[in-house]
Amino acid sequence: MLFGATISLFAAEGQSPFAADPDQALERTCFQTGQPWTPQGDLRSDVAMVYGIDTNLPARIESWRSHGYRIHVMTGVAWGEYQDYLYGRFDGINHEDEIQTDRDGHKIGHGGDVYYYCPGTNYGKFLCVGVQRALDAGAEAIDLEEPEFWDRAGYSEGFKREWRNYYHDDWQPPDSSVDARWRASKLKYFLYRRALQQVFDYVQAYNQRTGHQVRCYVATHSLLNYAQWCIVSPESSLARVNGCDGYIAQVWTGTSRTPNRYAGDVGSRTFETAFLEYGTMQNLVRATGRSICFLNDPVEDNPDHDWNDYRSNWESTLTASLFQPEVSKYEVAPWPERVFAGRYPRSAKPKDRQPIPPAYATELQTVFNALNDMNQSRVEWDCGTTGIGVLVSDSLMFERGQPTPSDPYLGNVYGLAMPLLMRGLPVRPVQLENDTLPHYLDGWRILFLSYDGQKPLSPEVHPPLVDWVKRGGVLVFCDADADPYLQVHEWWNSGGNHYTTPREHLFQLLGAGESVPAGKFIRLGKGGLIWLRERPVDFSTSAAGAARIVDAAQLAAEKIGLKWRETGCLELRRGPWLIAAGLDQAMAAKPLALSGHFVNLFDSRLREQEHITVAPGTHWFLLDLDLARTGRPHLLASACKALLEGQTPDQIRFTVEGAGETPAIVLLESPRRPRAVTLAGQSLNSFDYSPRQHLLWIRFENQAQPRELSVNF
Repeated sequence: MLFGATISLFAAEGQSPFAADPDQALERTCFQTGQPWTPQGDLRSDVAMVYGIDTNLPARIESWRSHGYRIHVMTGVAWGEYQDYLYGRFDGINHEDEIQTDRDGHKIGHGGDVYYYCPGTNYGKFLCVGVQRALDAGAEAIDLEEPEFWDRAGYSEGFKREWRNYYHDDWQPPDSSVDARWRASKLKYFLYRRALQQVFDYVQAYNQRTGHQVRCYVATHSLLNYAQWCIVSPESSLARVNGCDGYIAQVWTGTSRTPNRYAGDVGSRTFETAFLEYGTMQNLVRATGRSICFLNDPVEDNPDHDWNDYRSNWESTLTASLFQPEVSKYEVAPWPERVFAGRYPRSAKPKDRQPIPPAYATELQTVFNALNDMNQSRVEWDCGTTGIGVLVSDSLMFERGQPTPSDPYLGNVYGLAMPLLMRGLPVRPVQLENDTLPHYLDGWRILFLSYDGQKPLSPEVHPPLVDWVKRGGVLVFCDADADPYLQVHEWWNSGGNHYTTPREHLFQLLGAGESVPAGKFIRLGKGGLIWLRERPVDFSTSAAGAARIVDAAQLAAEKIGLKWRETGCLELRRGPWLIAAGLDQAMAAKPLALSGHFVNLFDSRLREQEHITVAPGTHWFLLDLDLARTGRPHLLASACKALLEGQTPDQIRFTVEGAGETPAIVLLESPRRPRAVTLAGQSLNSFDYSPRQHLLWIRFENQAQPRELSVNF
């Protein structure tokens, strides 16, 4: 009914779609929605990702296309409204035995008869039928969401069947031994890669048959989050399968507020965790030729928080995403209708639930539009020592379940990364499986590595690491050879190898042997090795443990002539944009003070500020006016889509459109006071002009239809 009413209104008003943006083909911003076009969902991003592959998909696609959007189609890989497959209406076979099931026989799902699947080969074929519906409707890309196999699953008849086919022996309960757990995880990893490959191959065949160039992306949480939430997913392996064009990095408040432990303190560190999550995803694709898009979520899946919580945490994750300058594409919102039409907290009585505050609606749209301008060639860091990483493997996800799960707070990663990040060093997780790619390790000077909580999936990752050390890198190896999963049947203890740990293989290639003194630097070629003979989780349990990580990094830097610097914040310039964050538990003595002429995009009034204090826990997305000014009228920021339509010495005109019934603001540089401002031909008096700053603020209410904004001088 909503779809029909919307289209009727569209036709009755004779509304035309928004004017073509010459840069829309770059697909800089996008959002996902399961609904047809609505005024509240009209964010004017380049792409609308229409969710679901049901029979009404073509009508929903057309409602967004008719409003000028490029179209992707997104659908769940692990779960969805797939009852036709479940009950055999698709292929005549009942597939209830493929539902992911825990050891107590409980089926894992989303309520009702929507379940997570253990994907058999027919499941991939079923997805392809729905994908064909999207292709027929003209989708330009297929976005496959969340290939997830729960760690606690692995007990269904379908999984037992897949085990026998894959391993050619009898199924073992995953919780019966560390080897069974490891083997179950490897199988889960394989099954969703196979399902995705089926869809990729199907789309590639369609492209070859028709001459189209439909792309395929995978929307996935970060490796760090999947590991901590006890989920197995193909992650880095997808970058090597044919037909995968890249990823959508699903990092948001819900993932990043997950507690971790630093210096003995367990707590949520939304910004710092998001910084590491986005860094993990960026390094998932670096040097692979694949692209990546970063998701931000102005609300989150949990509806029981209030707007202050949503806003502060969104600012934290948004800022963290901007600290990855190699990435300039963003999913600005999943489900925009729940942002601009939702009322929270849901746990409150209906009369006490609040709609989005007008200032937040303005702030969001200002940021959404600024994200179109993040592909900047000028990138400058001002922070602690750069070039330091922590190597992570997809096998982080393999050791999370019984009988001996790894640390619930993922201390084997956060115990190494957080002590450095809290001192202003922009440390990032580095994908171990990718180090075989040419030049992948270029730019890294110090790398931390542990095989406690993760293992190298093949010996091929060691020679590039050895070569990197010999060329001048320092490897800080943190391990006590105490992980129970060293006992699993794997490459280091089979096929002619007789190592008790993969570390022994690595050290043999390095020429380091077993007599490396604990905590000391040994020279290897132009680089070196430091072996901290402790389990990495131990570094997360006390301030003294965190200090030992910093000391090791400082020693490594000293030995290779890398200048050591600690700060209480991170600061990054991307063209005229300045991103800054004060670290939550910063070790620096005083906050950073910035002076200049700035506009903070987290300020819905877009006021000019000359002094900024980057205190602990604060986050800033700033436009540096001294770099943005041109000396002539032009757009600086806007809480609506504002597309330049024409400019003369006496006039500048824009087409504007935004989410319906939200407050808009447009900020222009204007060397002269305007003589008149009109919107849709009507005089507009709600504007302010600063002759000293040469800034013009224009305010009006957004409408979900294009209108002309004209400024006359």
